[in-house]
Amino acid sequence: MPRLLLSSKSVKSVSVDALVLGLSPAPRGAKSTAPVLLGGEDLPRQTRSALVEAAVAVGATGAAGGVHLVPGVAGISTSLVALTGVGADPDHEALRRAAGAAVRALAGKRRVAVALPAQDAGTVAAVAEGAGLGAYAFTRYRAATREPVAEVTLLVAKPRDKALRAAVERAAVLASAVSTARDLVNTAPADLAPADLAEAAVRAAEGTGLTVRVLDEQALAAGGYGGILGVGQGSSRPPRLVVVEHAPARARGHLAFVGKGITFDSGGLSIKPAAGMETMKSDMSGAAAVLAAVRAVAELNLPVKVTGWLAVAENMPSGTAIRPSDVLTMFGGTTVEVLNTDAEGRLVLGDALVAASAEQPDAIVDVATLTGAQVVALGNRVSGVMGNDDDFRSAVLTAAERAGESFWPMPMPDELRPTLDSPVADLANIGDRAGGMLVAAVFLREFVGDSAAGSPIPWAHLDIAGPAFVTGEPWGYTHRGGTGVAVRTLVALAEDHAG
Repeated sequence: MPRLLLSSKSVKSVSVDALVLGLSPAPRGAKSTAPVLLGGEDLPRQTRSALVEAAVAVGATGAAGGVHLVPGVAGISTSLVALTGVGADPDHEALRRAAGAAVRALAGKRRVAVALPAQDAGTVAAVAEGAGLGAYAFTRYRAATREPVAEVTLLVAKPRDKALRAAVERAAVLASAVSTARDLVNTAPADLAPADLAEAAVRAAEGTGLTVRVLDEQALAAGGYGGILGVGQGSSRPPRLVVVEHAPARARGHLAFVGKGITFDSGGLSIKPAAGMETMKSDMSGAAAVLAAVRAVAELNLPVKVTGWLAVAENMPSGTAIRPSDVLTMFGGTTVEVLNTDAEGRLVLGDALVAASAEQPDAIVDVATLTGAQVVALGNRVSGVMGNDDDFRSAVLTAAERAGESFWPMPMPDELRPTLDSPVADLANIGDRAGGMLVAAVFLREFVGDSAAGSPIPWAHLDIAGPAFVTGEPWGYTHRGGTGVAVRTLVALAEDHAG
């Protein structure tokens, strides 16, 4: 996580290892097809012209996503310039991605200055956040080939402005939270048993005012958490339910965040093919996002109560594993016939949703790498959002848009509920294969409780299966491996609820 600083130093004289400037495509109908340089307006005309010529020479067009490194030119003191494409009419997310892509490309440089078109709190926040997210490397098992940027200075006109300073401080908290989630997801499953993830939650709470409760296998058995226990019983490393709570004295409402924490998913006895297991260390991405988000909420001292529920288990095949056709009694008494042990995430979430509902929060959000059907429907960069309340689902989507995370609303058709009927239990854990993402949400809806007024507690389900883990090329501020998706959306939602 880099230091994020504000400075009013001139672009031409700032002393850093590299300078970041923006490029946008030539305006439609312009005589020249050369991109337009953004930032560094105080540079001499000949210096700006030389930078544009360098951009043309390396094929830079200003299109979003492109980063080109060119040598410094006469008129600036920096020997290396990163020209990052922002696209035409860049919004906050375009600036966020442009800054992140540039800082990611500058790994190996220690100090970087960023001069993008950002002077108000919103744009400065976006650039700072993108830079913080771009400066990441997971180094637990090997040294980074190039160390990430250690210090990013944003060049602005009024570095002492309170709104700008607050925006940068918030950006630093968010980037740190996302890095925490990424680190957990990237950790090898041998080093992240359920007990290890619970211990990580305890460490994350240190010095924040958060309280943490950990239910081990004995407490889960005594409490009747049949879903979490059932999924975890095939592993030699027993499951956990972790409750992380931010409860300020004058809280404006209460949100519950529930995260799927399958530390490794083999599929159980309904075993996955070998290739299907290669990224299954990421099946605890929902729990990692919830933990990181609750910590960020505490660090930002938001006046809203937030309770995070991490339903943690390892899904392994063994002589003690649950079998297809076994029946589990979930927390709260609902019985579930397990027809496929690889549909395990909904079982651990079901227990946690019932437990979260019992505290009568204003609303519940669960986050899970739940279905391959999400990837088929929405791809690897867009997460699905389903829910039992249109207004609350819209609130989640609004928070996601402000945070810069891509979510898309999906339905829960009533005709899918009968496909989950079982002849021997209250529910089966799988239904129609068609619309599998929606079927899984319909299953989870059965475990969301009612409010004191008797109506269902507003609830949203975030299926992040594809966006949680990148196996291909990195892009923008997103690195290969764990992405930390949903952390920023959850924090934005908490901010909106507090407001």
